[in-house]
Amino acid sequence: MVGKICGTGSYVPPHVMSNDDLAKIVDTNDAWIRERTGIGRRHIIKGETTSYMAGQAALKAVEDSGIDPAQIELILVATSSSETVFPCAACEVQKTIGAVHAAGYDLNAACTGFVLAFNTAQAYISAGIYKTVMVIGADSMSCMVDWTDRSTCILFGDGAGAAILCAEEGEPAFMAAHSDGVKGEALTGLSRHRGGWKPEGEDKESYIHMDGQAVFKFAVRKVPEIIEEVLSKADAELEDIDHFVLHQANRRIIEAVAKRLKTDISKFPMNLEEYANTSAATVPILLDELNRKGQLRRGEKVMLSGFGAGLTWAACLFEW
Repeated sequence: MVGKICGTGSYVPPHVMSNDDLAKIVDTNDAWIRERTGIGRRHIIKGETTSYMAGQAALKAVEDSGIDPAQIELILVATSSSETVFPCAACEVQKTIGAVHAAGYDLNAACTGFVLAFNTAQAYISAGIYKTVMVIGADSMSCMVDWTDRSTCILFGDGAGAAILCAEEGEPAFMAAHSDGVKGEALTGLSRHRGGWKPEGEDKESYIHMDGQAVFKFAVRKVPEIIEEVLSKADAELEDIDHFVLHQANRRIIEAVAKRLKTDISKFPMNLEEYANTSAATVPILLDELNRKGQLRRGEKVMLSGFGAGLTWAACLFEW
């Protein structure tokens, strides 16, 4: 059995922060940000939480699928910014959608999180353990960035995306994943109260810190490699893939990956101009947009790939 996507959903906060809005906070401008990242706006929470966004995306996925939430057997939420350590976001989603028979837990692999959670769901379904799995990527990155640091605050936004996988007969999904903890210092986000409670103000160490050059070089090298690895497992060619749905971190990264693979950039959909980098939520938000626009057809081959802190990277080839 393989997990076929039978429903998708997404949620982004209604509050929008444009590049021009950011220019009032840090020394930047719209042209500078667009040229280097492809980002034009980002959606920022105003009272919402990561679990709330995950729940709203899940409700839309349930509606799109037409299934009874009681049929869902497992909820996986990929997040690195849940508002609580426990209860986990997955249990909050379970409560929101009424998935009374589901087990649930969170998975943290930063921007790679949704793809790893998707692979985990496929493994459960292939093993016959579960038949219906909800997979969600949700992050509130605005809570983790230093809004005085131009190098990071321009990059991130908030949002959530969800997909329901239903067990069906069909071609298996092909997967790969890797991590490199030795190079983890290239992208870090430390606990806000590392070493004990700190009641007096914010700890600057708690914000996201990134070596942009190192992350860029890592992504444009490792993403093509893992895509080729998955293609080899599937005995498939690049020309067989209809859509490459990559983590939406930076337009230049996606363009560089397409160039290295010598593949038409039109096969690499992007929406980061509107949403920026929503970490684990980028891939499922984009999947939901493509699904609702009718741009994904049954039988088409879709390659997912995520990359991010850890360092971690993963990919999955499956049939829509």
